[in-house]
Amino acid sequence: MCNFYSRLENVILQNTTTMPPAPAVSEEYTRTQYCKWPCECPRVRPVCPPGVSVVTDGCDCCKTCAKQLGENCTEADTCDTHKGLYCDYSSDMPRYEVGVCGPMTGVGCLLNGVRYINGQSFQPNCKYNCTCLNGDIGCIPLCRNSRPPLVWCQSPKRVKVPGKCCEQWICDESKRFRKASPRHIASPAYGGESESWHNNCIIQTTPWSPCSKTCGMGISTRISNDNKKCKLLKESRLCNTRPCEVDITKHIRPGKKCLAVYRENEPKNLTISGCVSKKAYRPKYCGVCTDDRCCTPYKSKTIEVQFDCPDGSGVSWNVMWINACFCNLNCKKPNDIFADLESYHDYTEVMN
Repeated sequence: MCNFYSRLENVILQNTTTMPPAPAVSEEYTRTQYCKWPCECPRVRPVCPPGVSVVTDGCDCCKTCAKQLGENCTEADTCDTHKGLYCDYSSDMPRYEVGVCGPMTGVGCLLNGVRYINGQSFQPNCKYNCTCLNGDIGCIPLCRNSRPPLVWCQSPKRVKVPGKCCEQWICDESKRFRKASPRHIASPAYGGESESWHNNCIIQTTPWSPCSKTCGMGISTRISNDNKKCKLLKESRLCNTRPCEVDITKHIRPGKKCLAVYRENEPKNLTISGCVSKKAYRPKYCGVCTDDRCCTPYKSKTIEVQFDCPDGSGVSWNVMWINACFCNLNCKKPNDIFADLESYHDYTEVMN
């Protein structure tokens, strides 16, 4: 028995000495700590370049400008998710600390024969910055610093400045309708003259915006200083371009393609949010066309309508009263990515 244990011990020692040495243990890597708690954020909210989103950092602490396509990102510096970007750490193996913002899998965009990948930002010209977002293109104007002249200027005009992309506002003196008093011209500010300025208020009013709905009751807004304090305020009125429940195409005369104005045979009460007008009205509506033309209000006015509500209370609303409509080809096309930029000057340069 002793000889057996002696031989077994020799075998164990022999196997131990013939085994290859264990590999050296590599030095443990210490990850960089990009997030620090408690949070220490700047008091001033960051101002990001046009088209760059303001997001909460990866530490869930502070507002920051999101990293864009091709920029470095970390656990703290997050990519712009609004543009479909994510942080790709594959090139930083095995640490996986610093990545590069890349586009998520998505549909690209095609504009004027040029294809853009999902999340890519580009400038069709110097006045707009656009981004491809999963097949859709969104644009923001870059010329936003210039402002129209003060309220006394009745004929503002934008002119091109040599060597600059963005135009600047000037006051076209040749088209002034009334002579301003010297203080409105010489004085750069109106401090101390607010009362006399209000008494000599020059009314400035923007056109009413299109109705928020193509049929049924909607809202239209404008900016005006036609009030006692001569302050620019936002005004709103109810609008109904055409009824939704009526097939106006049945009223188009044979051989015609458009009906500019439609009017119901009998007066009826107006309703809004369960409230019913005290009086019955027979308003005019804009018609429709069977071709590519659209019919929009050409002449209108604002009337005040009294309503009775179910709870017994009464309320009055300003309502658009259509006098005439015009059918034309100046309609917003479906999926027109520049339709909302028409309020900015020279938007046609982007489309061209």
